[in-house]
Amino acid sequence: MRALVVYESMYGNTHAVAEAIGAGLEATYDVVVTPVEDVSPMGVADADLLVVGGPTHVHGMSRPSTRKAAVEAAEKPGSGLRLEEDVEGPGVREWLDGLGTVPRATAAFDTRIKAPALVTGQASHGISKALRKHGAKEVLAPESFFVTKENQLMEGEVERARQWGAGIAALA
Repeated sequence: MRALVVYESMYGNTHAVAEAIGAGLEATYDVVVTPVEDVSPMGVADADLLVVGGPTHVHGMSRPSTRKAAVEAAEKPGSGLRLEEDVEGPGVREWLDGLGTVPRATAAFDTRIKAPALVTGQASHGISKALRKHGAKEVLAPESFFVTKENQLMEGEVERARQWGAGIAALA
């Protein structure tokens, strides 16, 4: 069986979480972890399980304007932020808009600051809703993985992501 983990990442946190989720799935699936700009329609069609994640920007999935703001924040002197490659390409929101029918098992995740979801929002809820709109069958409720206000993954989040991936594999 094949699993495809698709992610959008600005500063590397969502990328690290996606890789950890992929590692958790490996006991059950042949796994491909790929940034959203590199996803092929054939890769989606061949997957038995599709896991999609992205960073939470302004209470939801990123948009071109929020990705631009993230790039500008990283370019400020002394920011300490390092951008992933190809951050100015399409994001998960745009990719999902163009996605065809997805009659397979799915799961959604995001990265966000650790605070109540009412304050931060959760990109994973929008991702989940979009996947269901395309016919997907959700395996687990959307999950958030937390970053500090300095945009660093909180301690233990990579291992928690690996365990979440293993949990998806057990249920799918």
